[in-house]
Amino acid sequence: MTAEKSAHTAQGAPTEERVLMKGNEVLAEAAMRAGCRYFFGYPITPQTELAAYMAKKLPKIGGTFLQAESEIAAINMVYGAGAAGARAMTSSSSPGVSLKGEGVSYMAGADVPGVIVNVERGGPGLGGIQPSQSDYFQATRAMGHGDFFMPVLAPSTVQEMADLIYLAFDLADEYRTPAMILADGMIGQMMEPVTLPPARDPESLPAKPWATTGTHMKREHNVVNSLFLTPQTLEAKNRERFERYEKIKATQQRQELFLADDAEIVIVAFGAASRIARTAIRRARERGIRAGLLRPITLWPFPTDAIDRVIGGGARALMSVELNMGQMVEDVRLAARGRVPVSFFGRTGGVLPTPEEILDQIEALAADLDANASAKAGE
Repeated sequence: MTAEKSAHTAQGAPTEERVLMKGNEVLAEAAMRAGCRYFFGYPITPQTELAAYMAKKLPKIGGTFLQAESEIAAINMVYGAGAAGARAMTSSSSPGVSLKGEGVSYMAGADVPGVIVNVERGGPGLGGIQPSQSDYFQATRAMGHGDFFMPVLAPSTVQEMADLIYLAFDLADEYRTPAMILADGMIGQMMEPVTLPPARDPESLPAKPWATTGTHMKREHNVVNSLFLTPQTLEAKNRERFERYEKIKATQQRQELFLADDAEIVIVAFGAASRIARTAIRRARERGIRAGLLRPITLWPFPTDAIDRVIGGGARALMSVELNMGQMVEDVRLAARGRVPVSFFGRTGGVLPTPEEILDQIEALAADLDANASAKAGE
C-alpha cells in the first residue's frame, strides 16, 4: 500500500492513513502534508529515496522539486524560498550536510525558517554508507559559523519520521529558525507501519508578515539579510536571537522514558541506538538489574530537565550509548553535573552494537556500583 491517494489539497476533510512505508519516503510524504511545497536537494546514500519521492510527488500537488547542481546550491535555494515565506526543505547525508553549513548559518543570521534532513552515514570524509550517529556535534554545536543554535529532532521509528517532520516545520516557523531532522541510515531505510498525518492547506498556515512577498504598495519593504556592519546592531540581533533560544529550551525539551521510574542505571540513547538499548534493558530487568532508558527526542535543546528527574528519582549511574566514538555523552555529563557517574559505550564506522554487548556493559556497571556501595558500607 502506498500514499498515492494522500489528501494533499484543501479539497475534502483531512484524513489519516495507516500505511507501510520506508522511513526516507515517510519524511517526504509527511513534509508535503505539513505544507512543504519546495524541495531542493542532491542525491547521496542513504537518503536518496527521500529526494526521489519528492521528485515524483511534489510537482503533482503544485510544488517545486529541483535537483540542484550541488548541496551548496540546494541550501541557498531553501534560504531564498524560506525568505519568501514558503515552507521549504532540503535533505542529504553527512558529507552533503557539511557542505550546507554556510547556508544554514546565513538562514540563522537572517532568521529564515526551513528544514534540513540529515540521514547520517559514517565518517569522517566519505566514510561509508552504513548507519551512524557521528554528526551529533555538527548538528548541536557547529552546523555553521557564528553564534546560533537550531532545534534538532531525532526520530527512532518510522512513525516519528512523520511526526517530527511536522514538528520541525512548526518550530522553524514559530521561532524563525532553521530546524533539523537528525536520523540515521537504519531508520531511513527500514519499513514500518505508520499513521500518516492529515494534510494541511498551505493557505491556512500562519502568516509571515516579515517575508519578501512583494508589497503591492500596502506596506514597507521587507529586507531579509544576515549582514550587520555595525557591531552594536549585530550584538543586539544576537542577543534577541538567544532570548528566543532560551524560550525554546524552556518549552521544547522532548524525551521518552522507558522503565525509568525506579531505574538505578539509566541508559541515554537516541535514534537506532535507543531501539537496541531497549532490548538490552528488558533483559537486564529479567536478571534483576533495575535499568531504564532516557531517549532524547530533541538533541537541541537537550532534555536536561529529564536528566534531573531520573537522578532525583534514584538513578545511581548514567550510560550514553551511541553509534559514534562519544559525542552526546558530553551533554549527558553536563546535565548530570557530577551528581552520578556517566559512562559511554559506542560502536562506530557503521557497526551496530548488539543487545548482548549493551547488556554486558549494564551488568559490569551494576557490579561496579554494588562493589563501591559495599566498600563504602565497610569503611
